[in-house]
Amino acid sequence: MSGTIPMPVRRVHFHDRSAPPATVVTPSVFVAARDDRSRLLLVRRVDSGMWELPGGRVDVGESLLTAAVRETVEEAGVLVRVTGVVGLFTDPELVVVSATGEEVRQQFVVCLHAWHVRGEPRPDRHETVAAAWFDPADVATLPVEPGAGQWVAAALSGAPDPYLD
Repeated sequence: MSGTIPMPVRRVHFHDRSAPPATVVTPSVFVAARDDRSRLLLVRRVDSGMWELPGGRVDVGESLLTAAVRETVEEAGVLVRVTGVVGLFTDPELVVVSATGEEVRQQFVVCLHAWHVRGEPRPDRHETVAAAWFDPADVATLPVEPGAGQWVAAALSGAPDPYLD
């Protein structure tokens, strides 16, 4: 026995018939940050070990842009400047169950393009165990959090208009 207490894991359901019904809709922002080599910033979650864009819930009293910058600094240690909209992702079949099971939320995701201002990627060790820049061609080889794959694909697509669902 190692003496460590296992961390409760939140569960993400995406088009999963076994998902419990959501009881609340939560606004969230995720950030597709690029550096001067066109690499994409990703973070690896503590609870699932999967990769996703840095981001999370928009707090009460906080603007979307402020939340985007805050979440990227918190989870990846990188300061960014938001440059545009990747898309709006509102699929009701993206359901997140909190680690305690007390909250079952449908995520309303706004994904934003951003540019690296300063800082080297580093995980926060609370929500993320790794943070790194990836060449777009390498992203497809990574285990990605359910639902987050569509945000990443839209960010890398080069489409002139935001994705809407």
